[in-house]
Amino acid sequence: MTEKEYNLCVTKYADNVYRFIIKNLRHEEDAKDIVQTAFEKLWRNKEQVSNEKSKAYLFTVAYHQMIDHIRKHKRIVLQDEFKQDVKIEYQPNRFSKEAIAKALNKLNEIQKSLIMLKDYEGYSYDEIGEIMQLNPSQVKVYLHRARLSLRDYIVNPENII
Repeated sequence: MTEKEYNLCVTKYADNVYRFIIKNLRHEEDAKDIVQTAFEKLWRNKEQVSNEKSKAYLFTVAYHQMIDHIRKHKRIVLQDEFKQDVKIEYQPNRFSKEAIAKALNKLNEIQKSLIMLKDYEGYSYDEIGEIMQLNPSQVKVYLHRARLSLRDYIVNPENII
């Protein structure tokens, strides 16, 4: 990969990688750090990564960085946020962005990433398998289970109202 190809890669994929990470982490600064790390690793390994594989490489590195970040921060318990009383408010739009975001947040990291890559970013099963190091059959099964979990959460009246 040449410097020109690398710069083109940054232009083409930076927003997509950032959008994928921010949807999963919901923390802007951490997402920016992860995306920057992914591009740094691509730059360091530009001789080994072909231009055609740069997109998959970036998403794979960013995904693994995100998982490491999530595991690291899971150890930190923020009790103050969990002690607040839960208030149920009426939402006029059953399928609002907030309801879908809440439903996505109920999924585990793998399921959430699969939904984001397939339904938000439009990757094929093979591309998702490359990024997440799963075979296409696993991708289909895990994605099906994730969608079932989303459906079960969304159709439950307690979660929407």
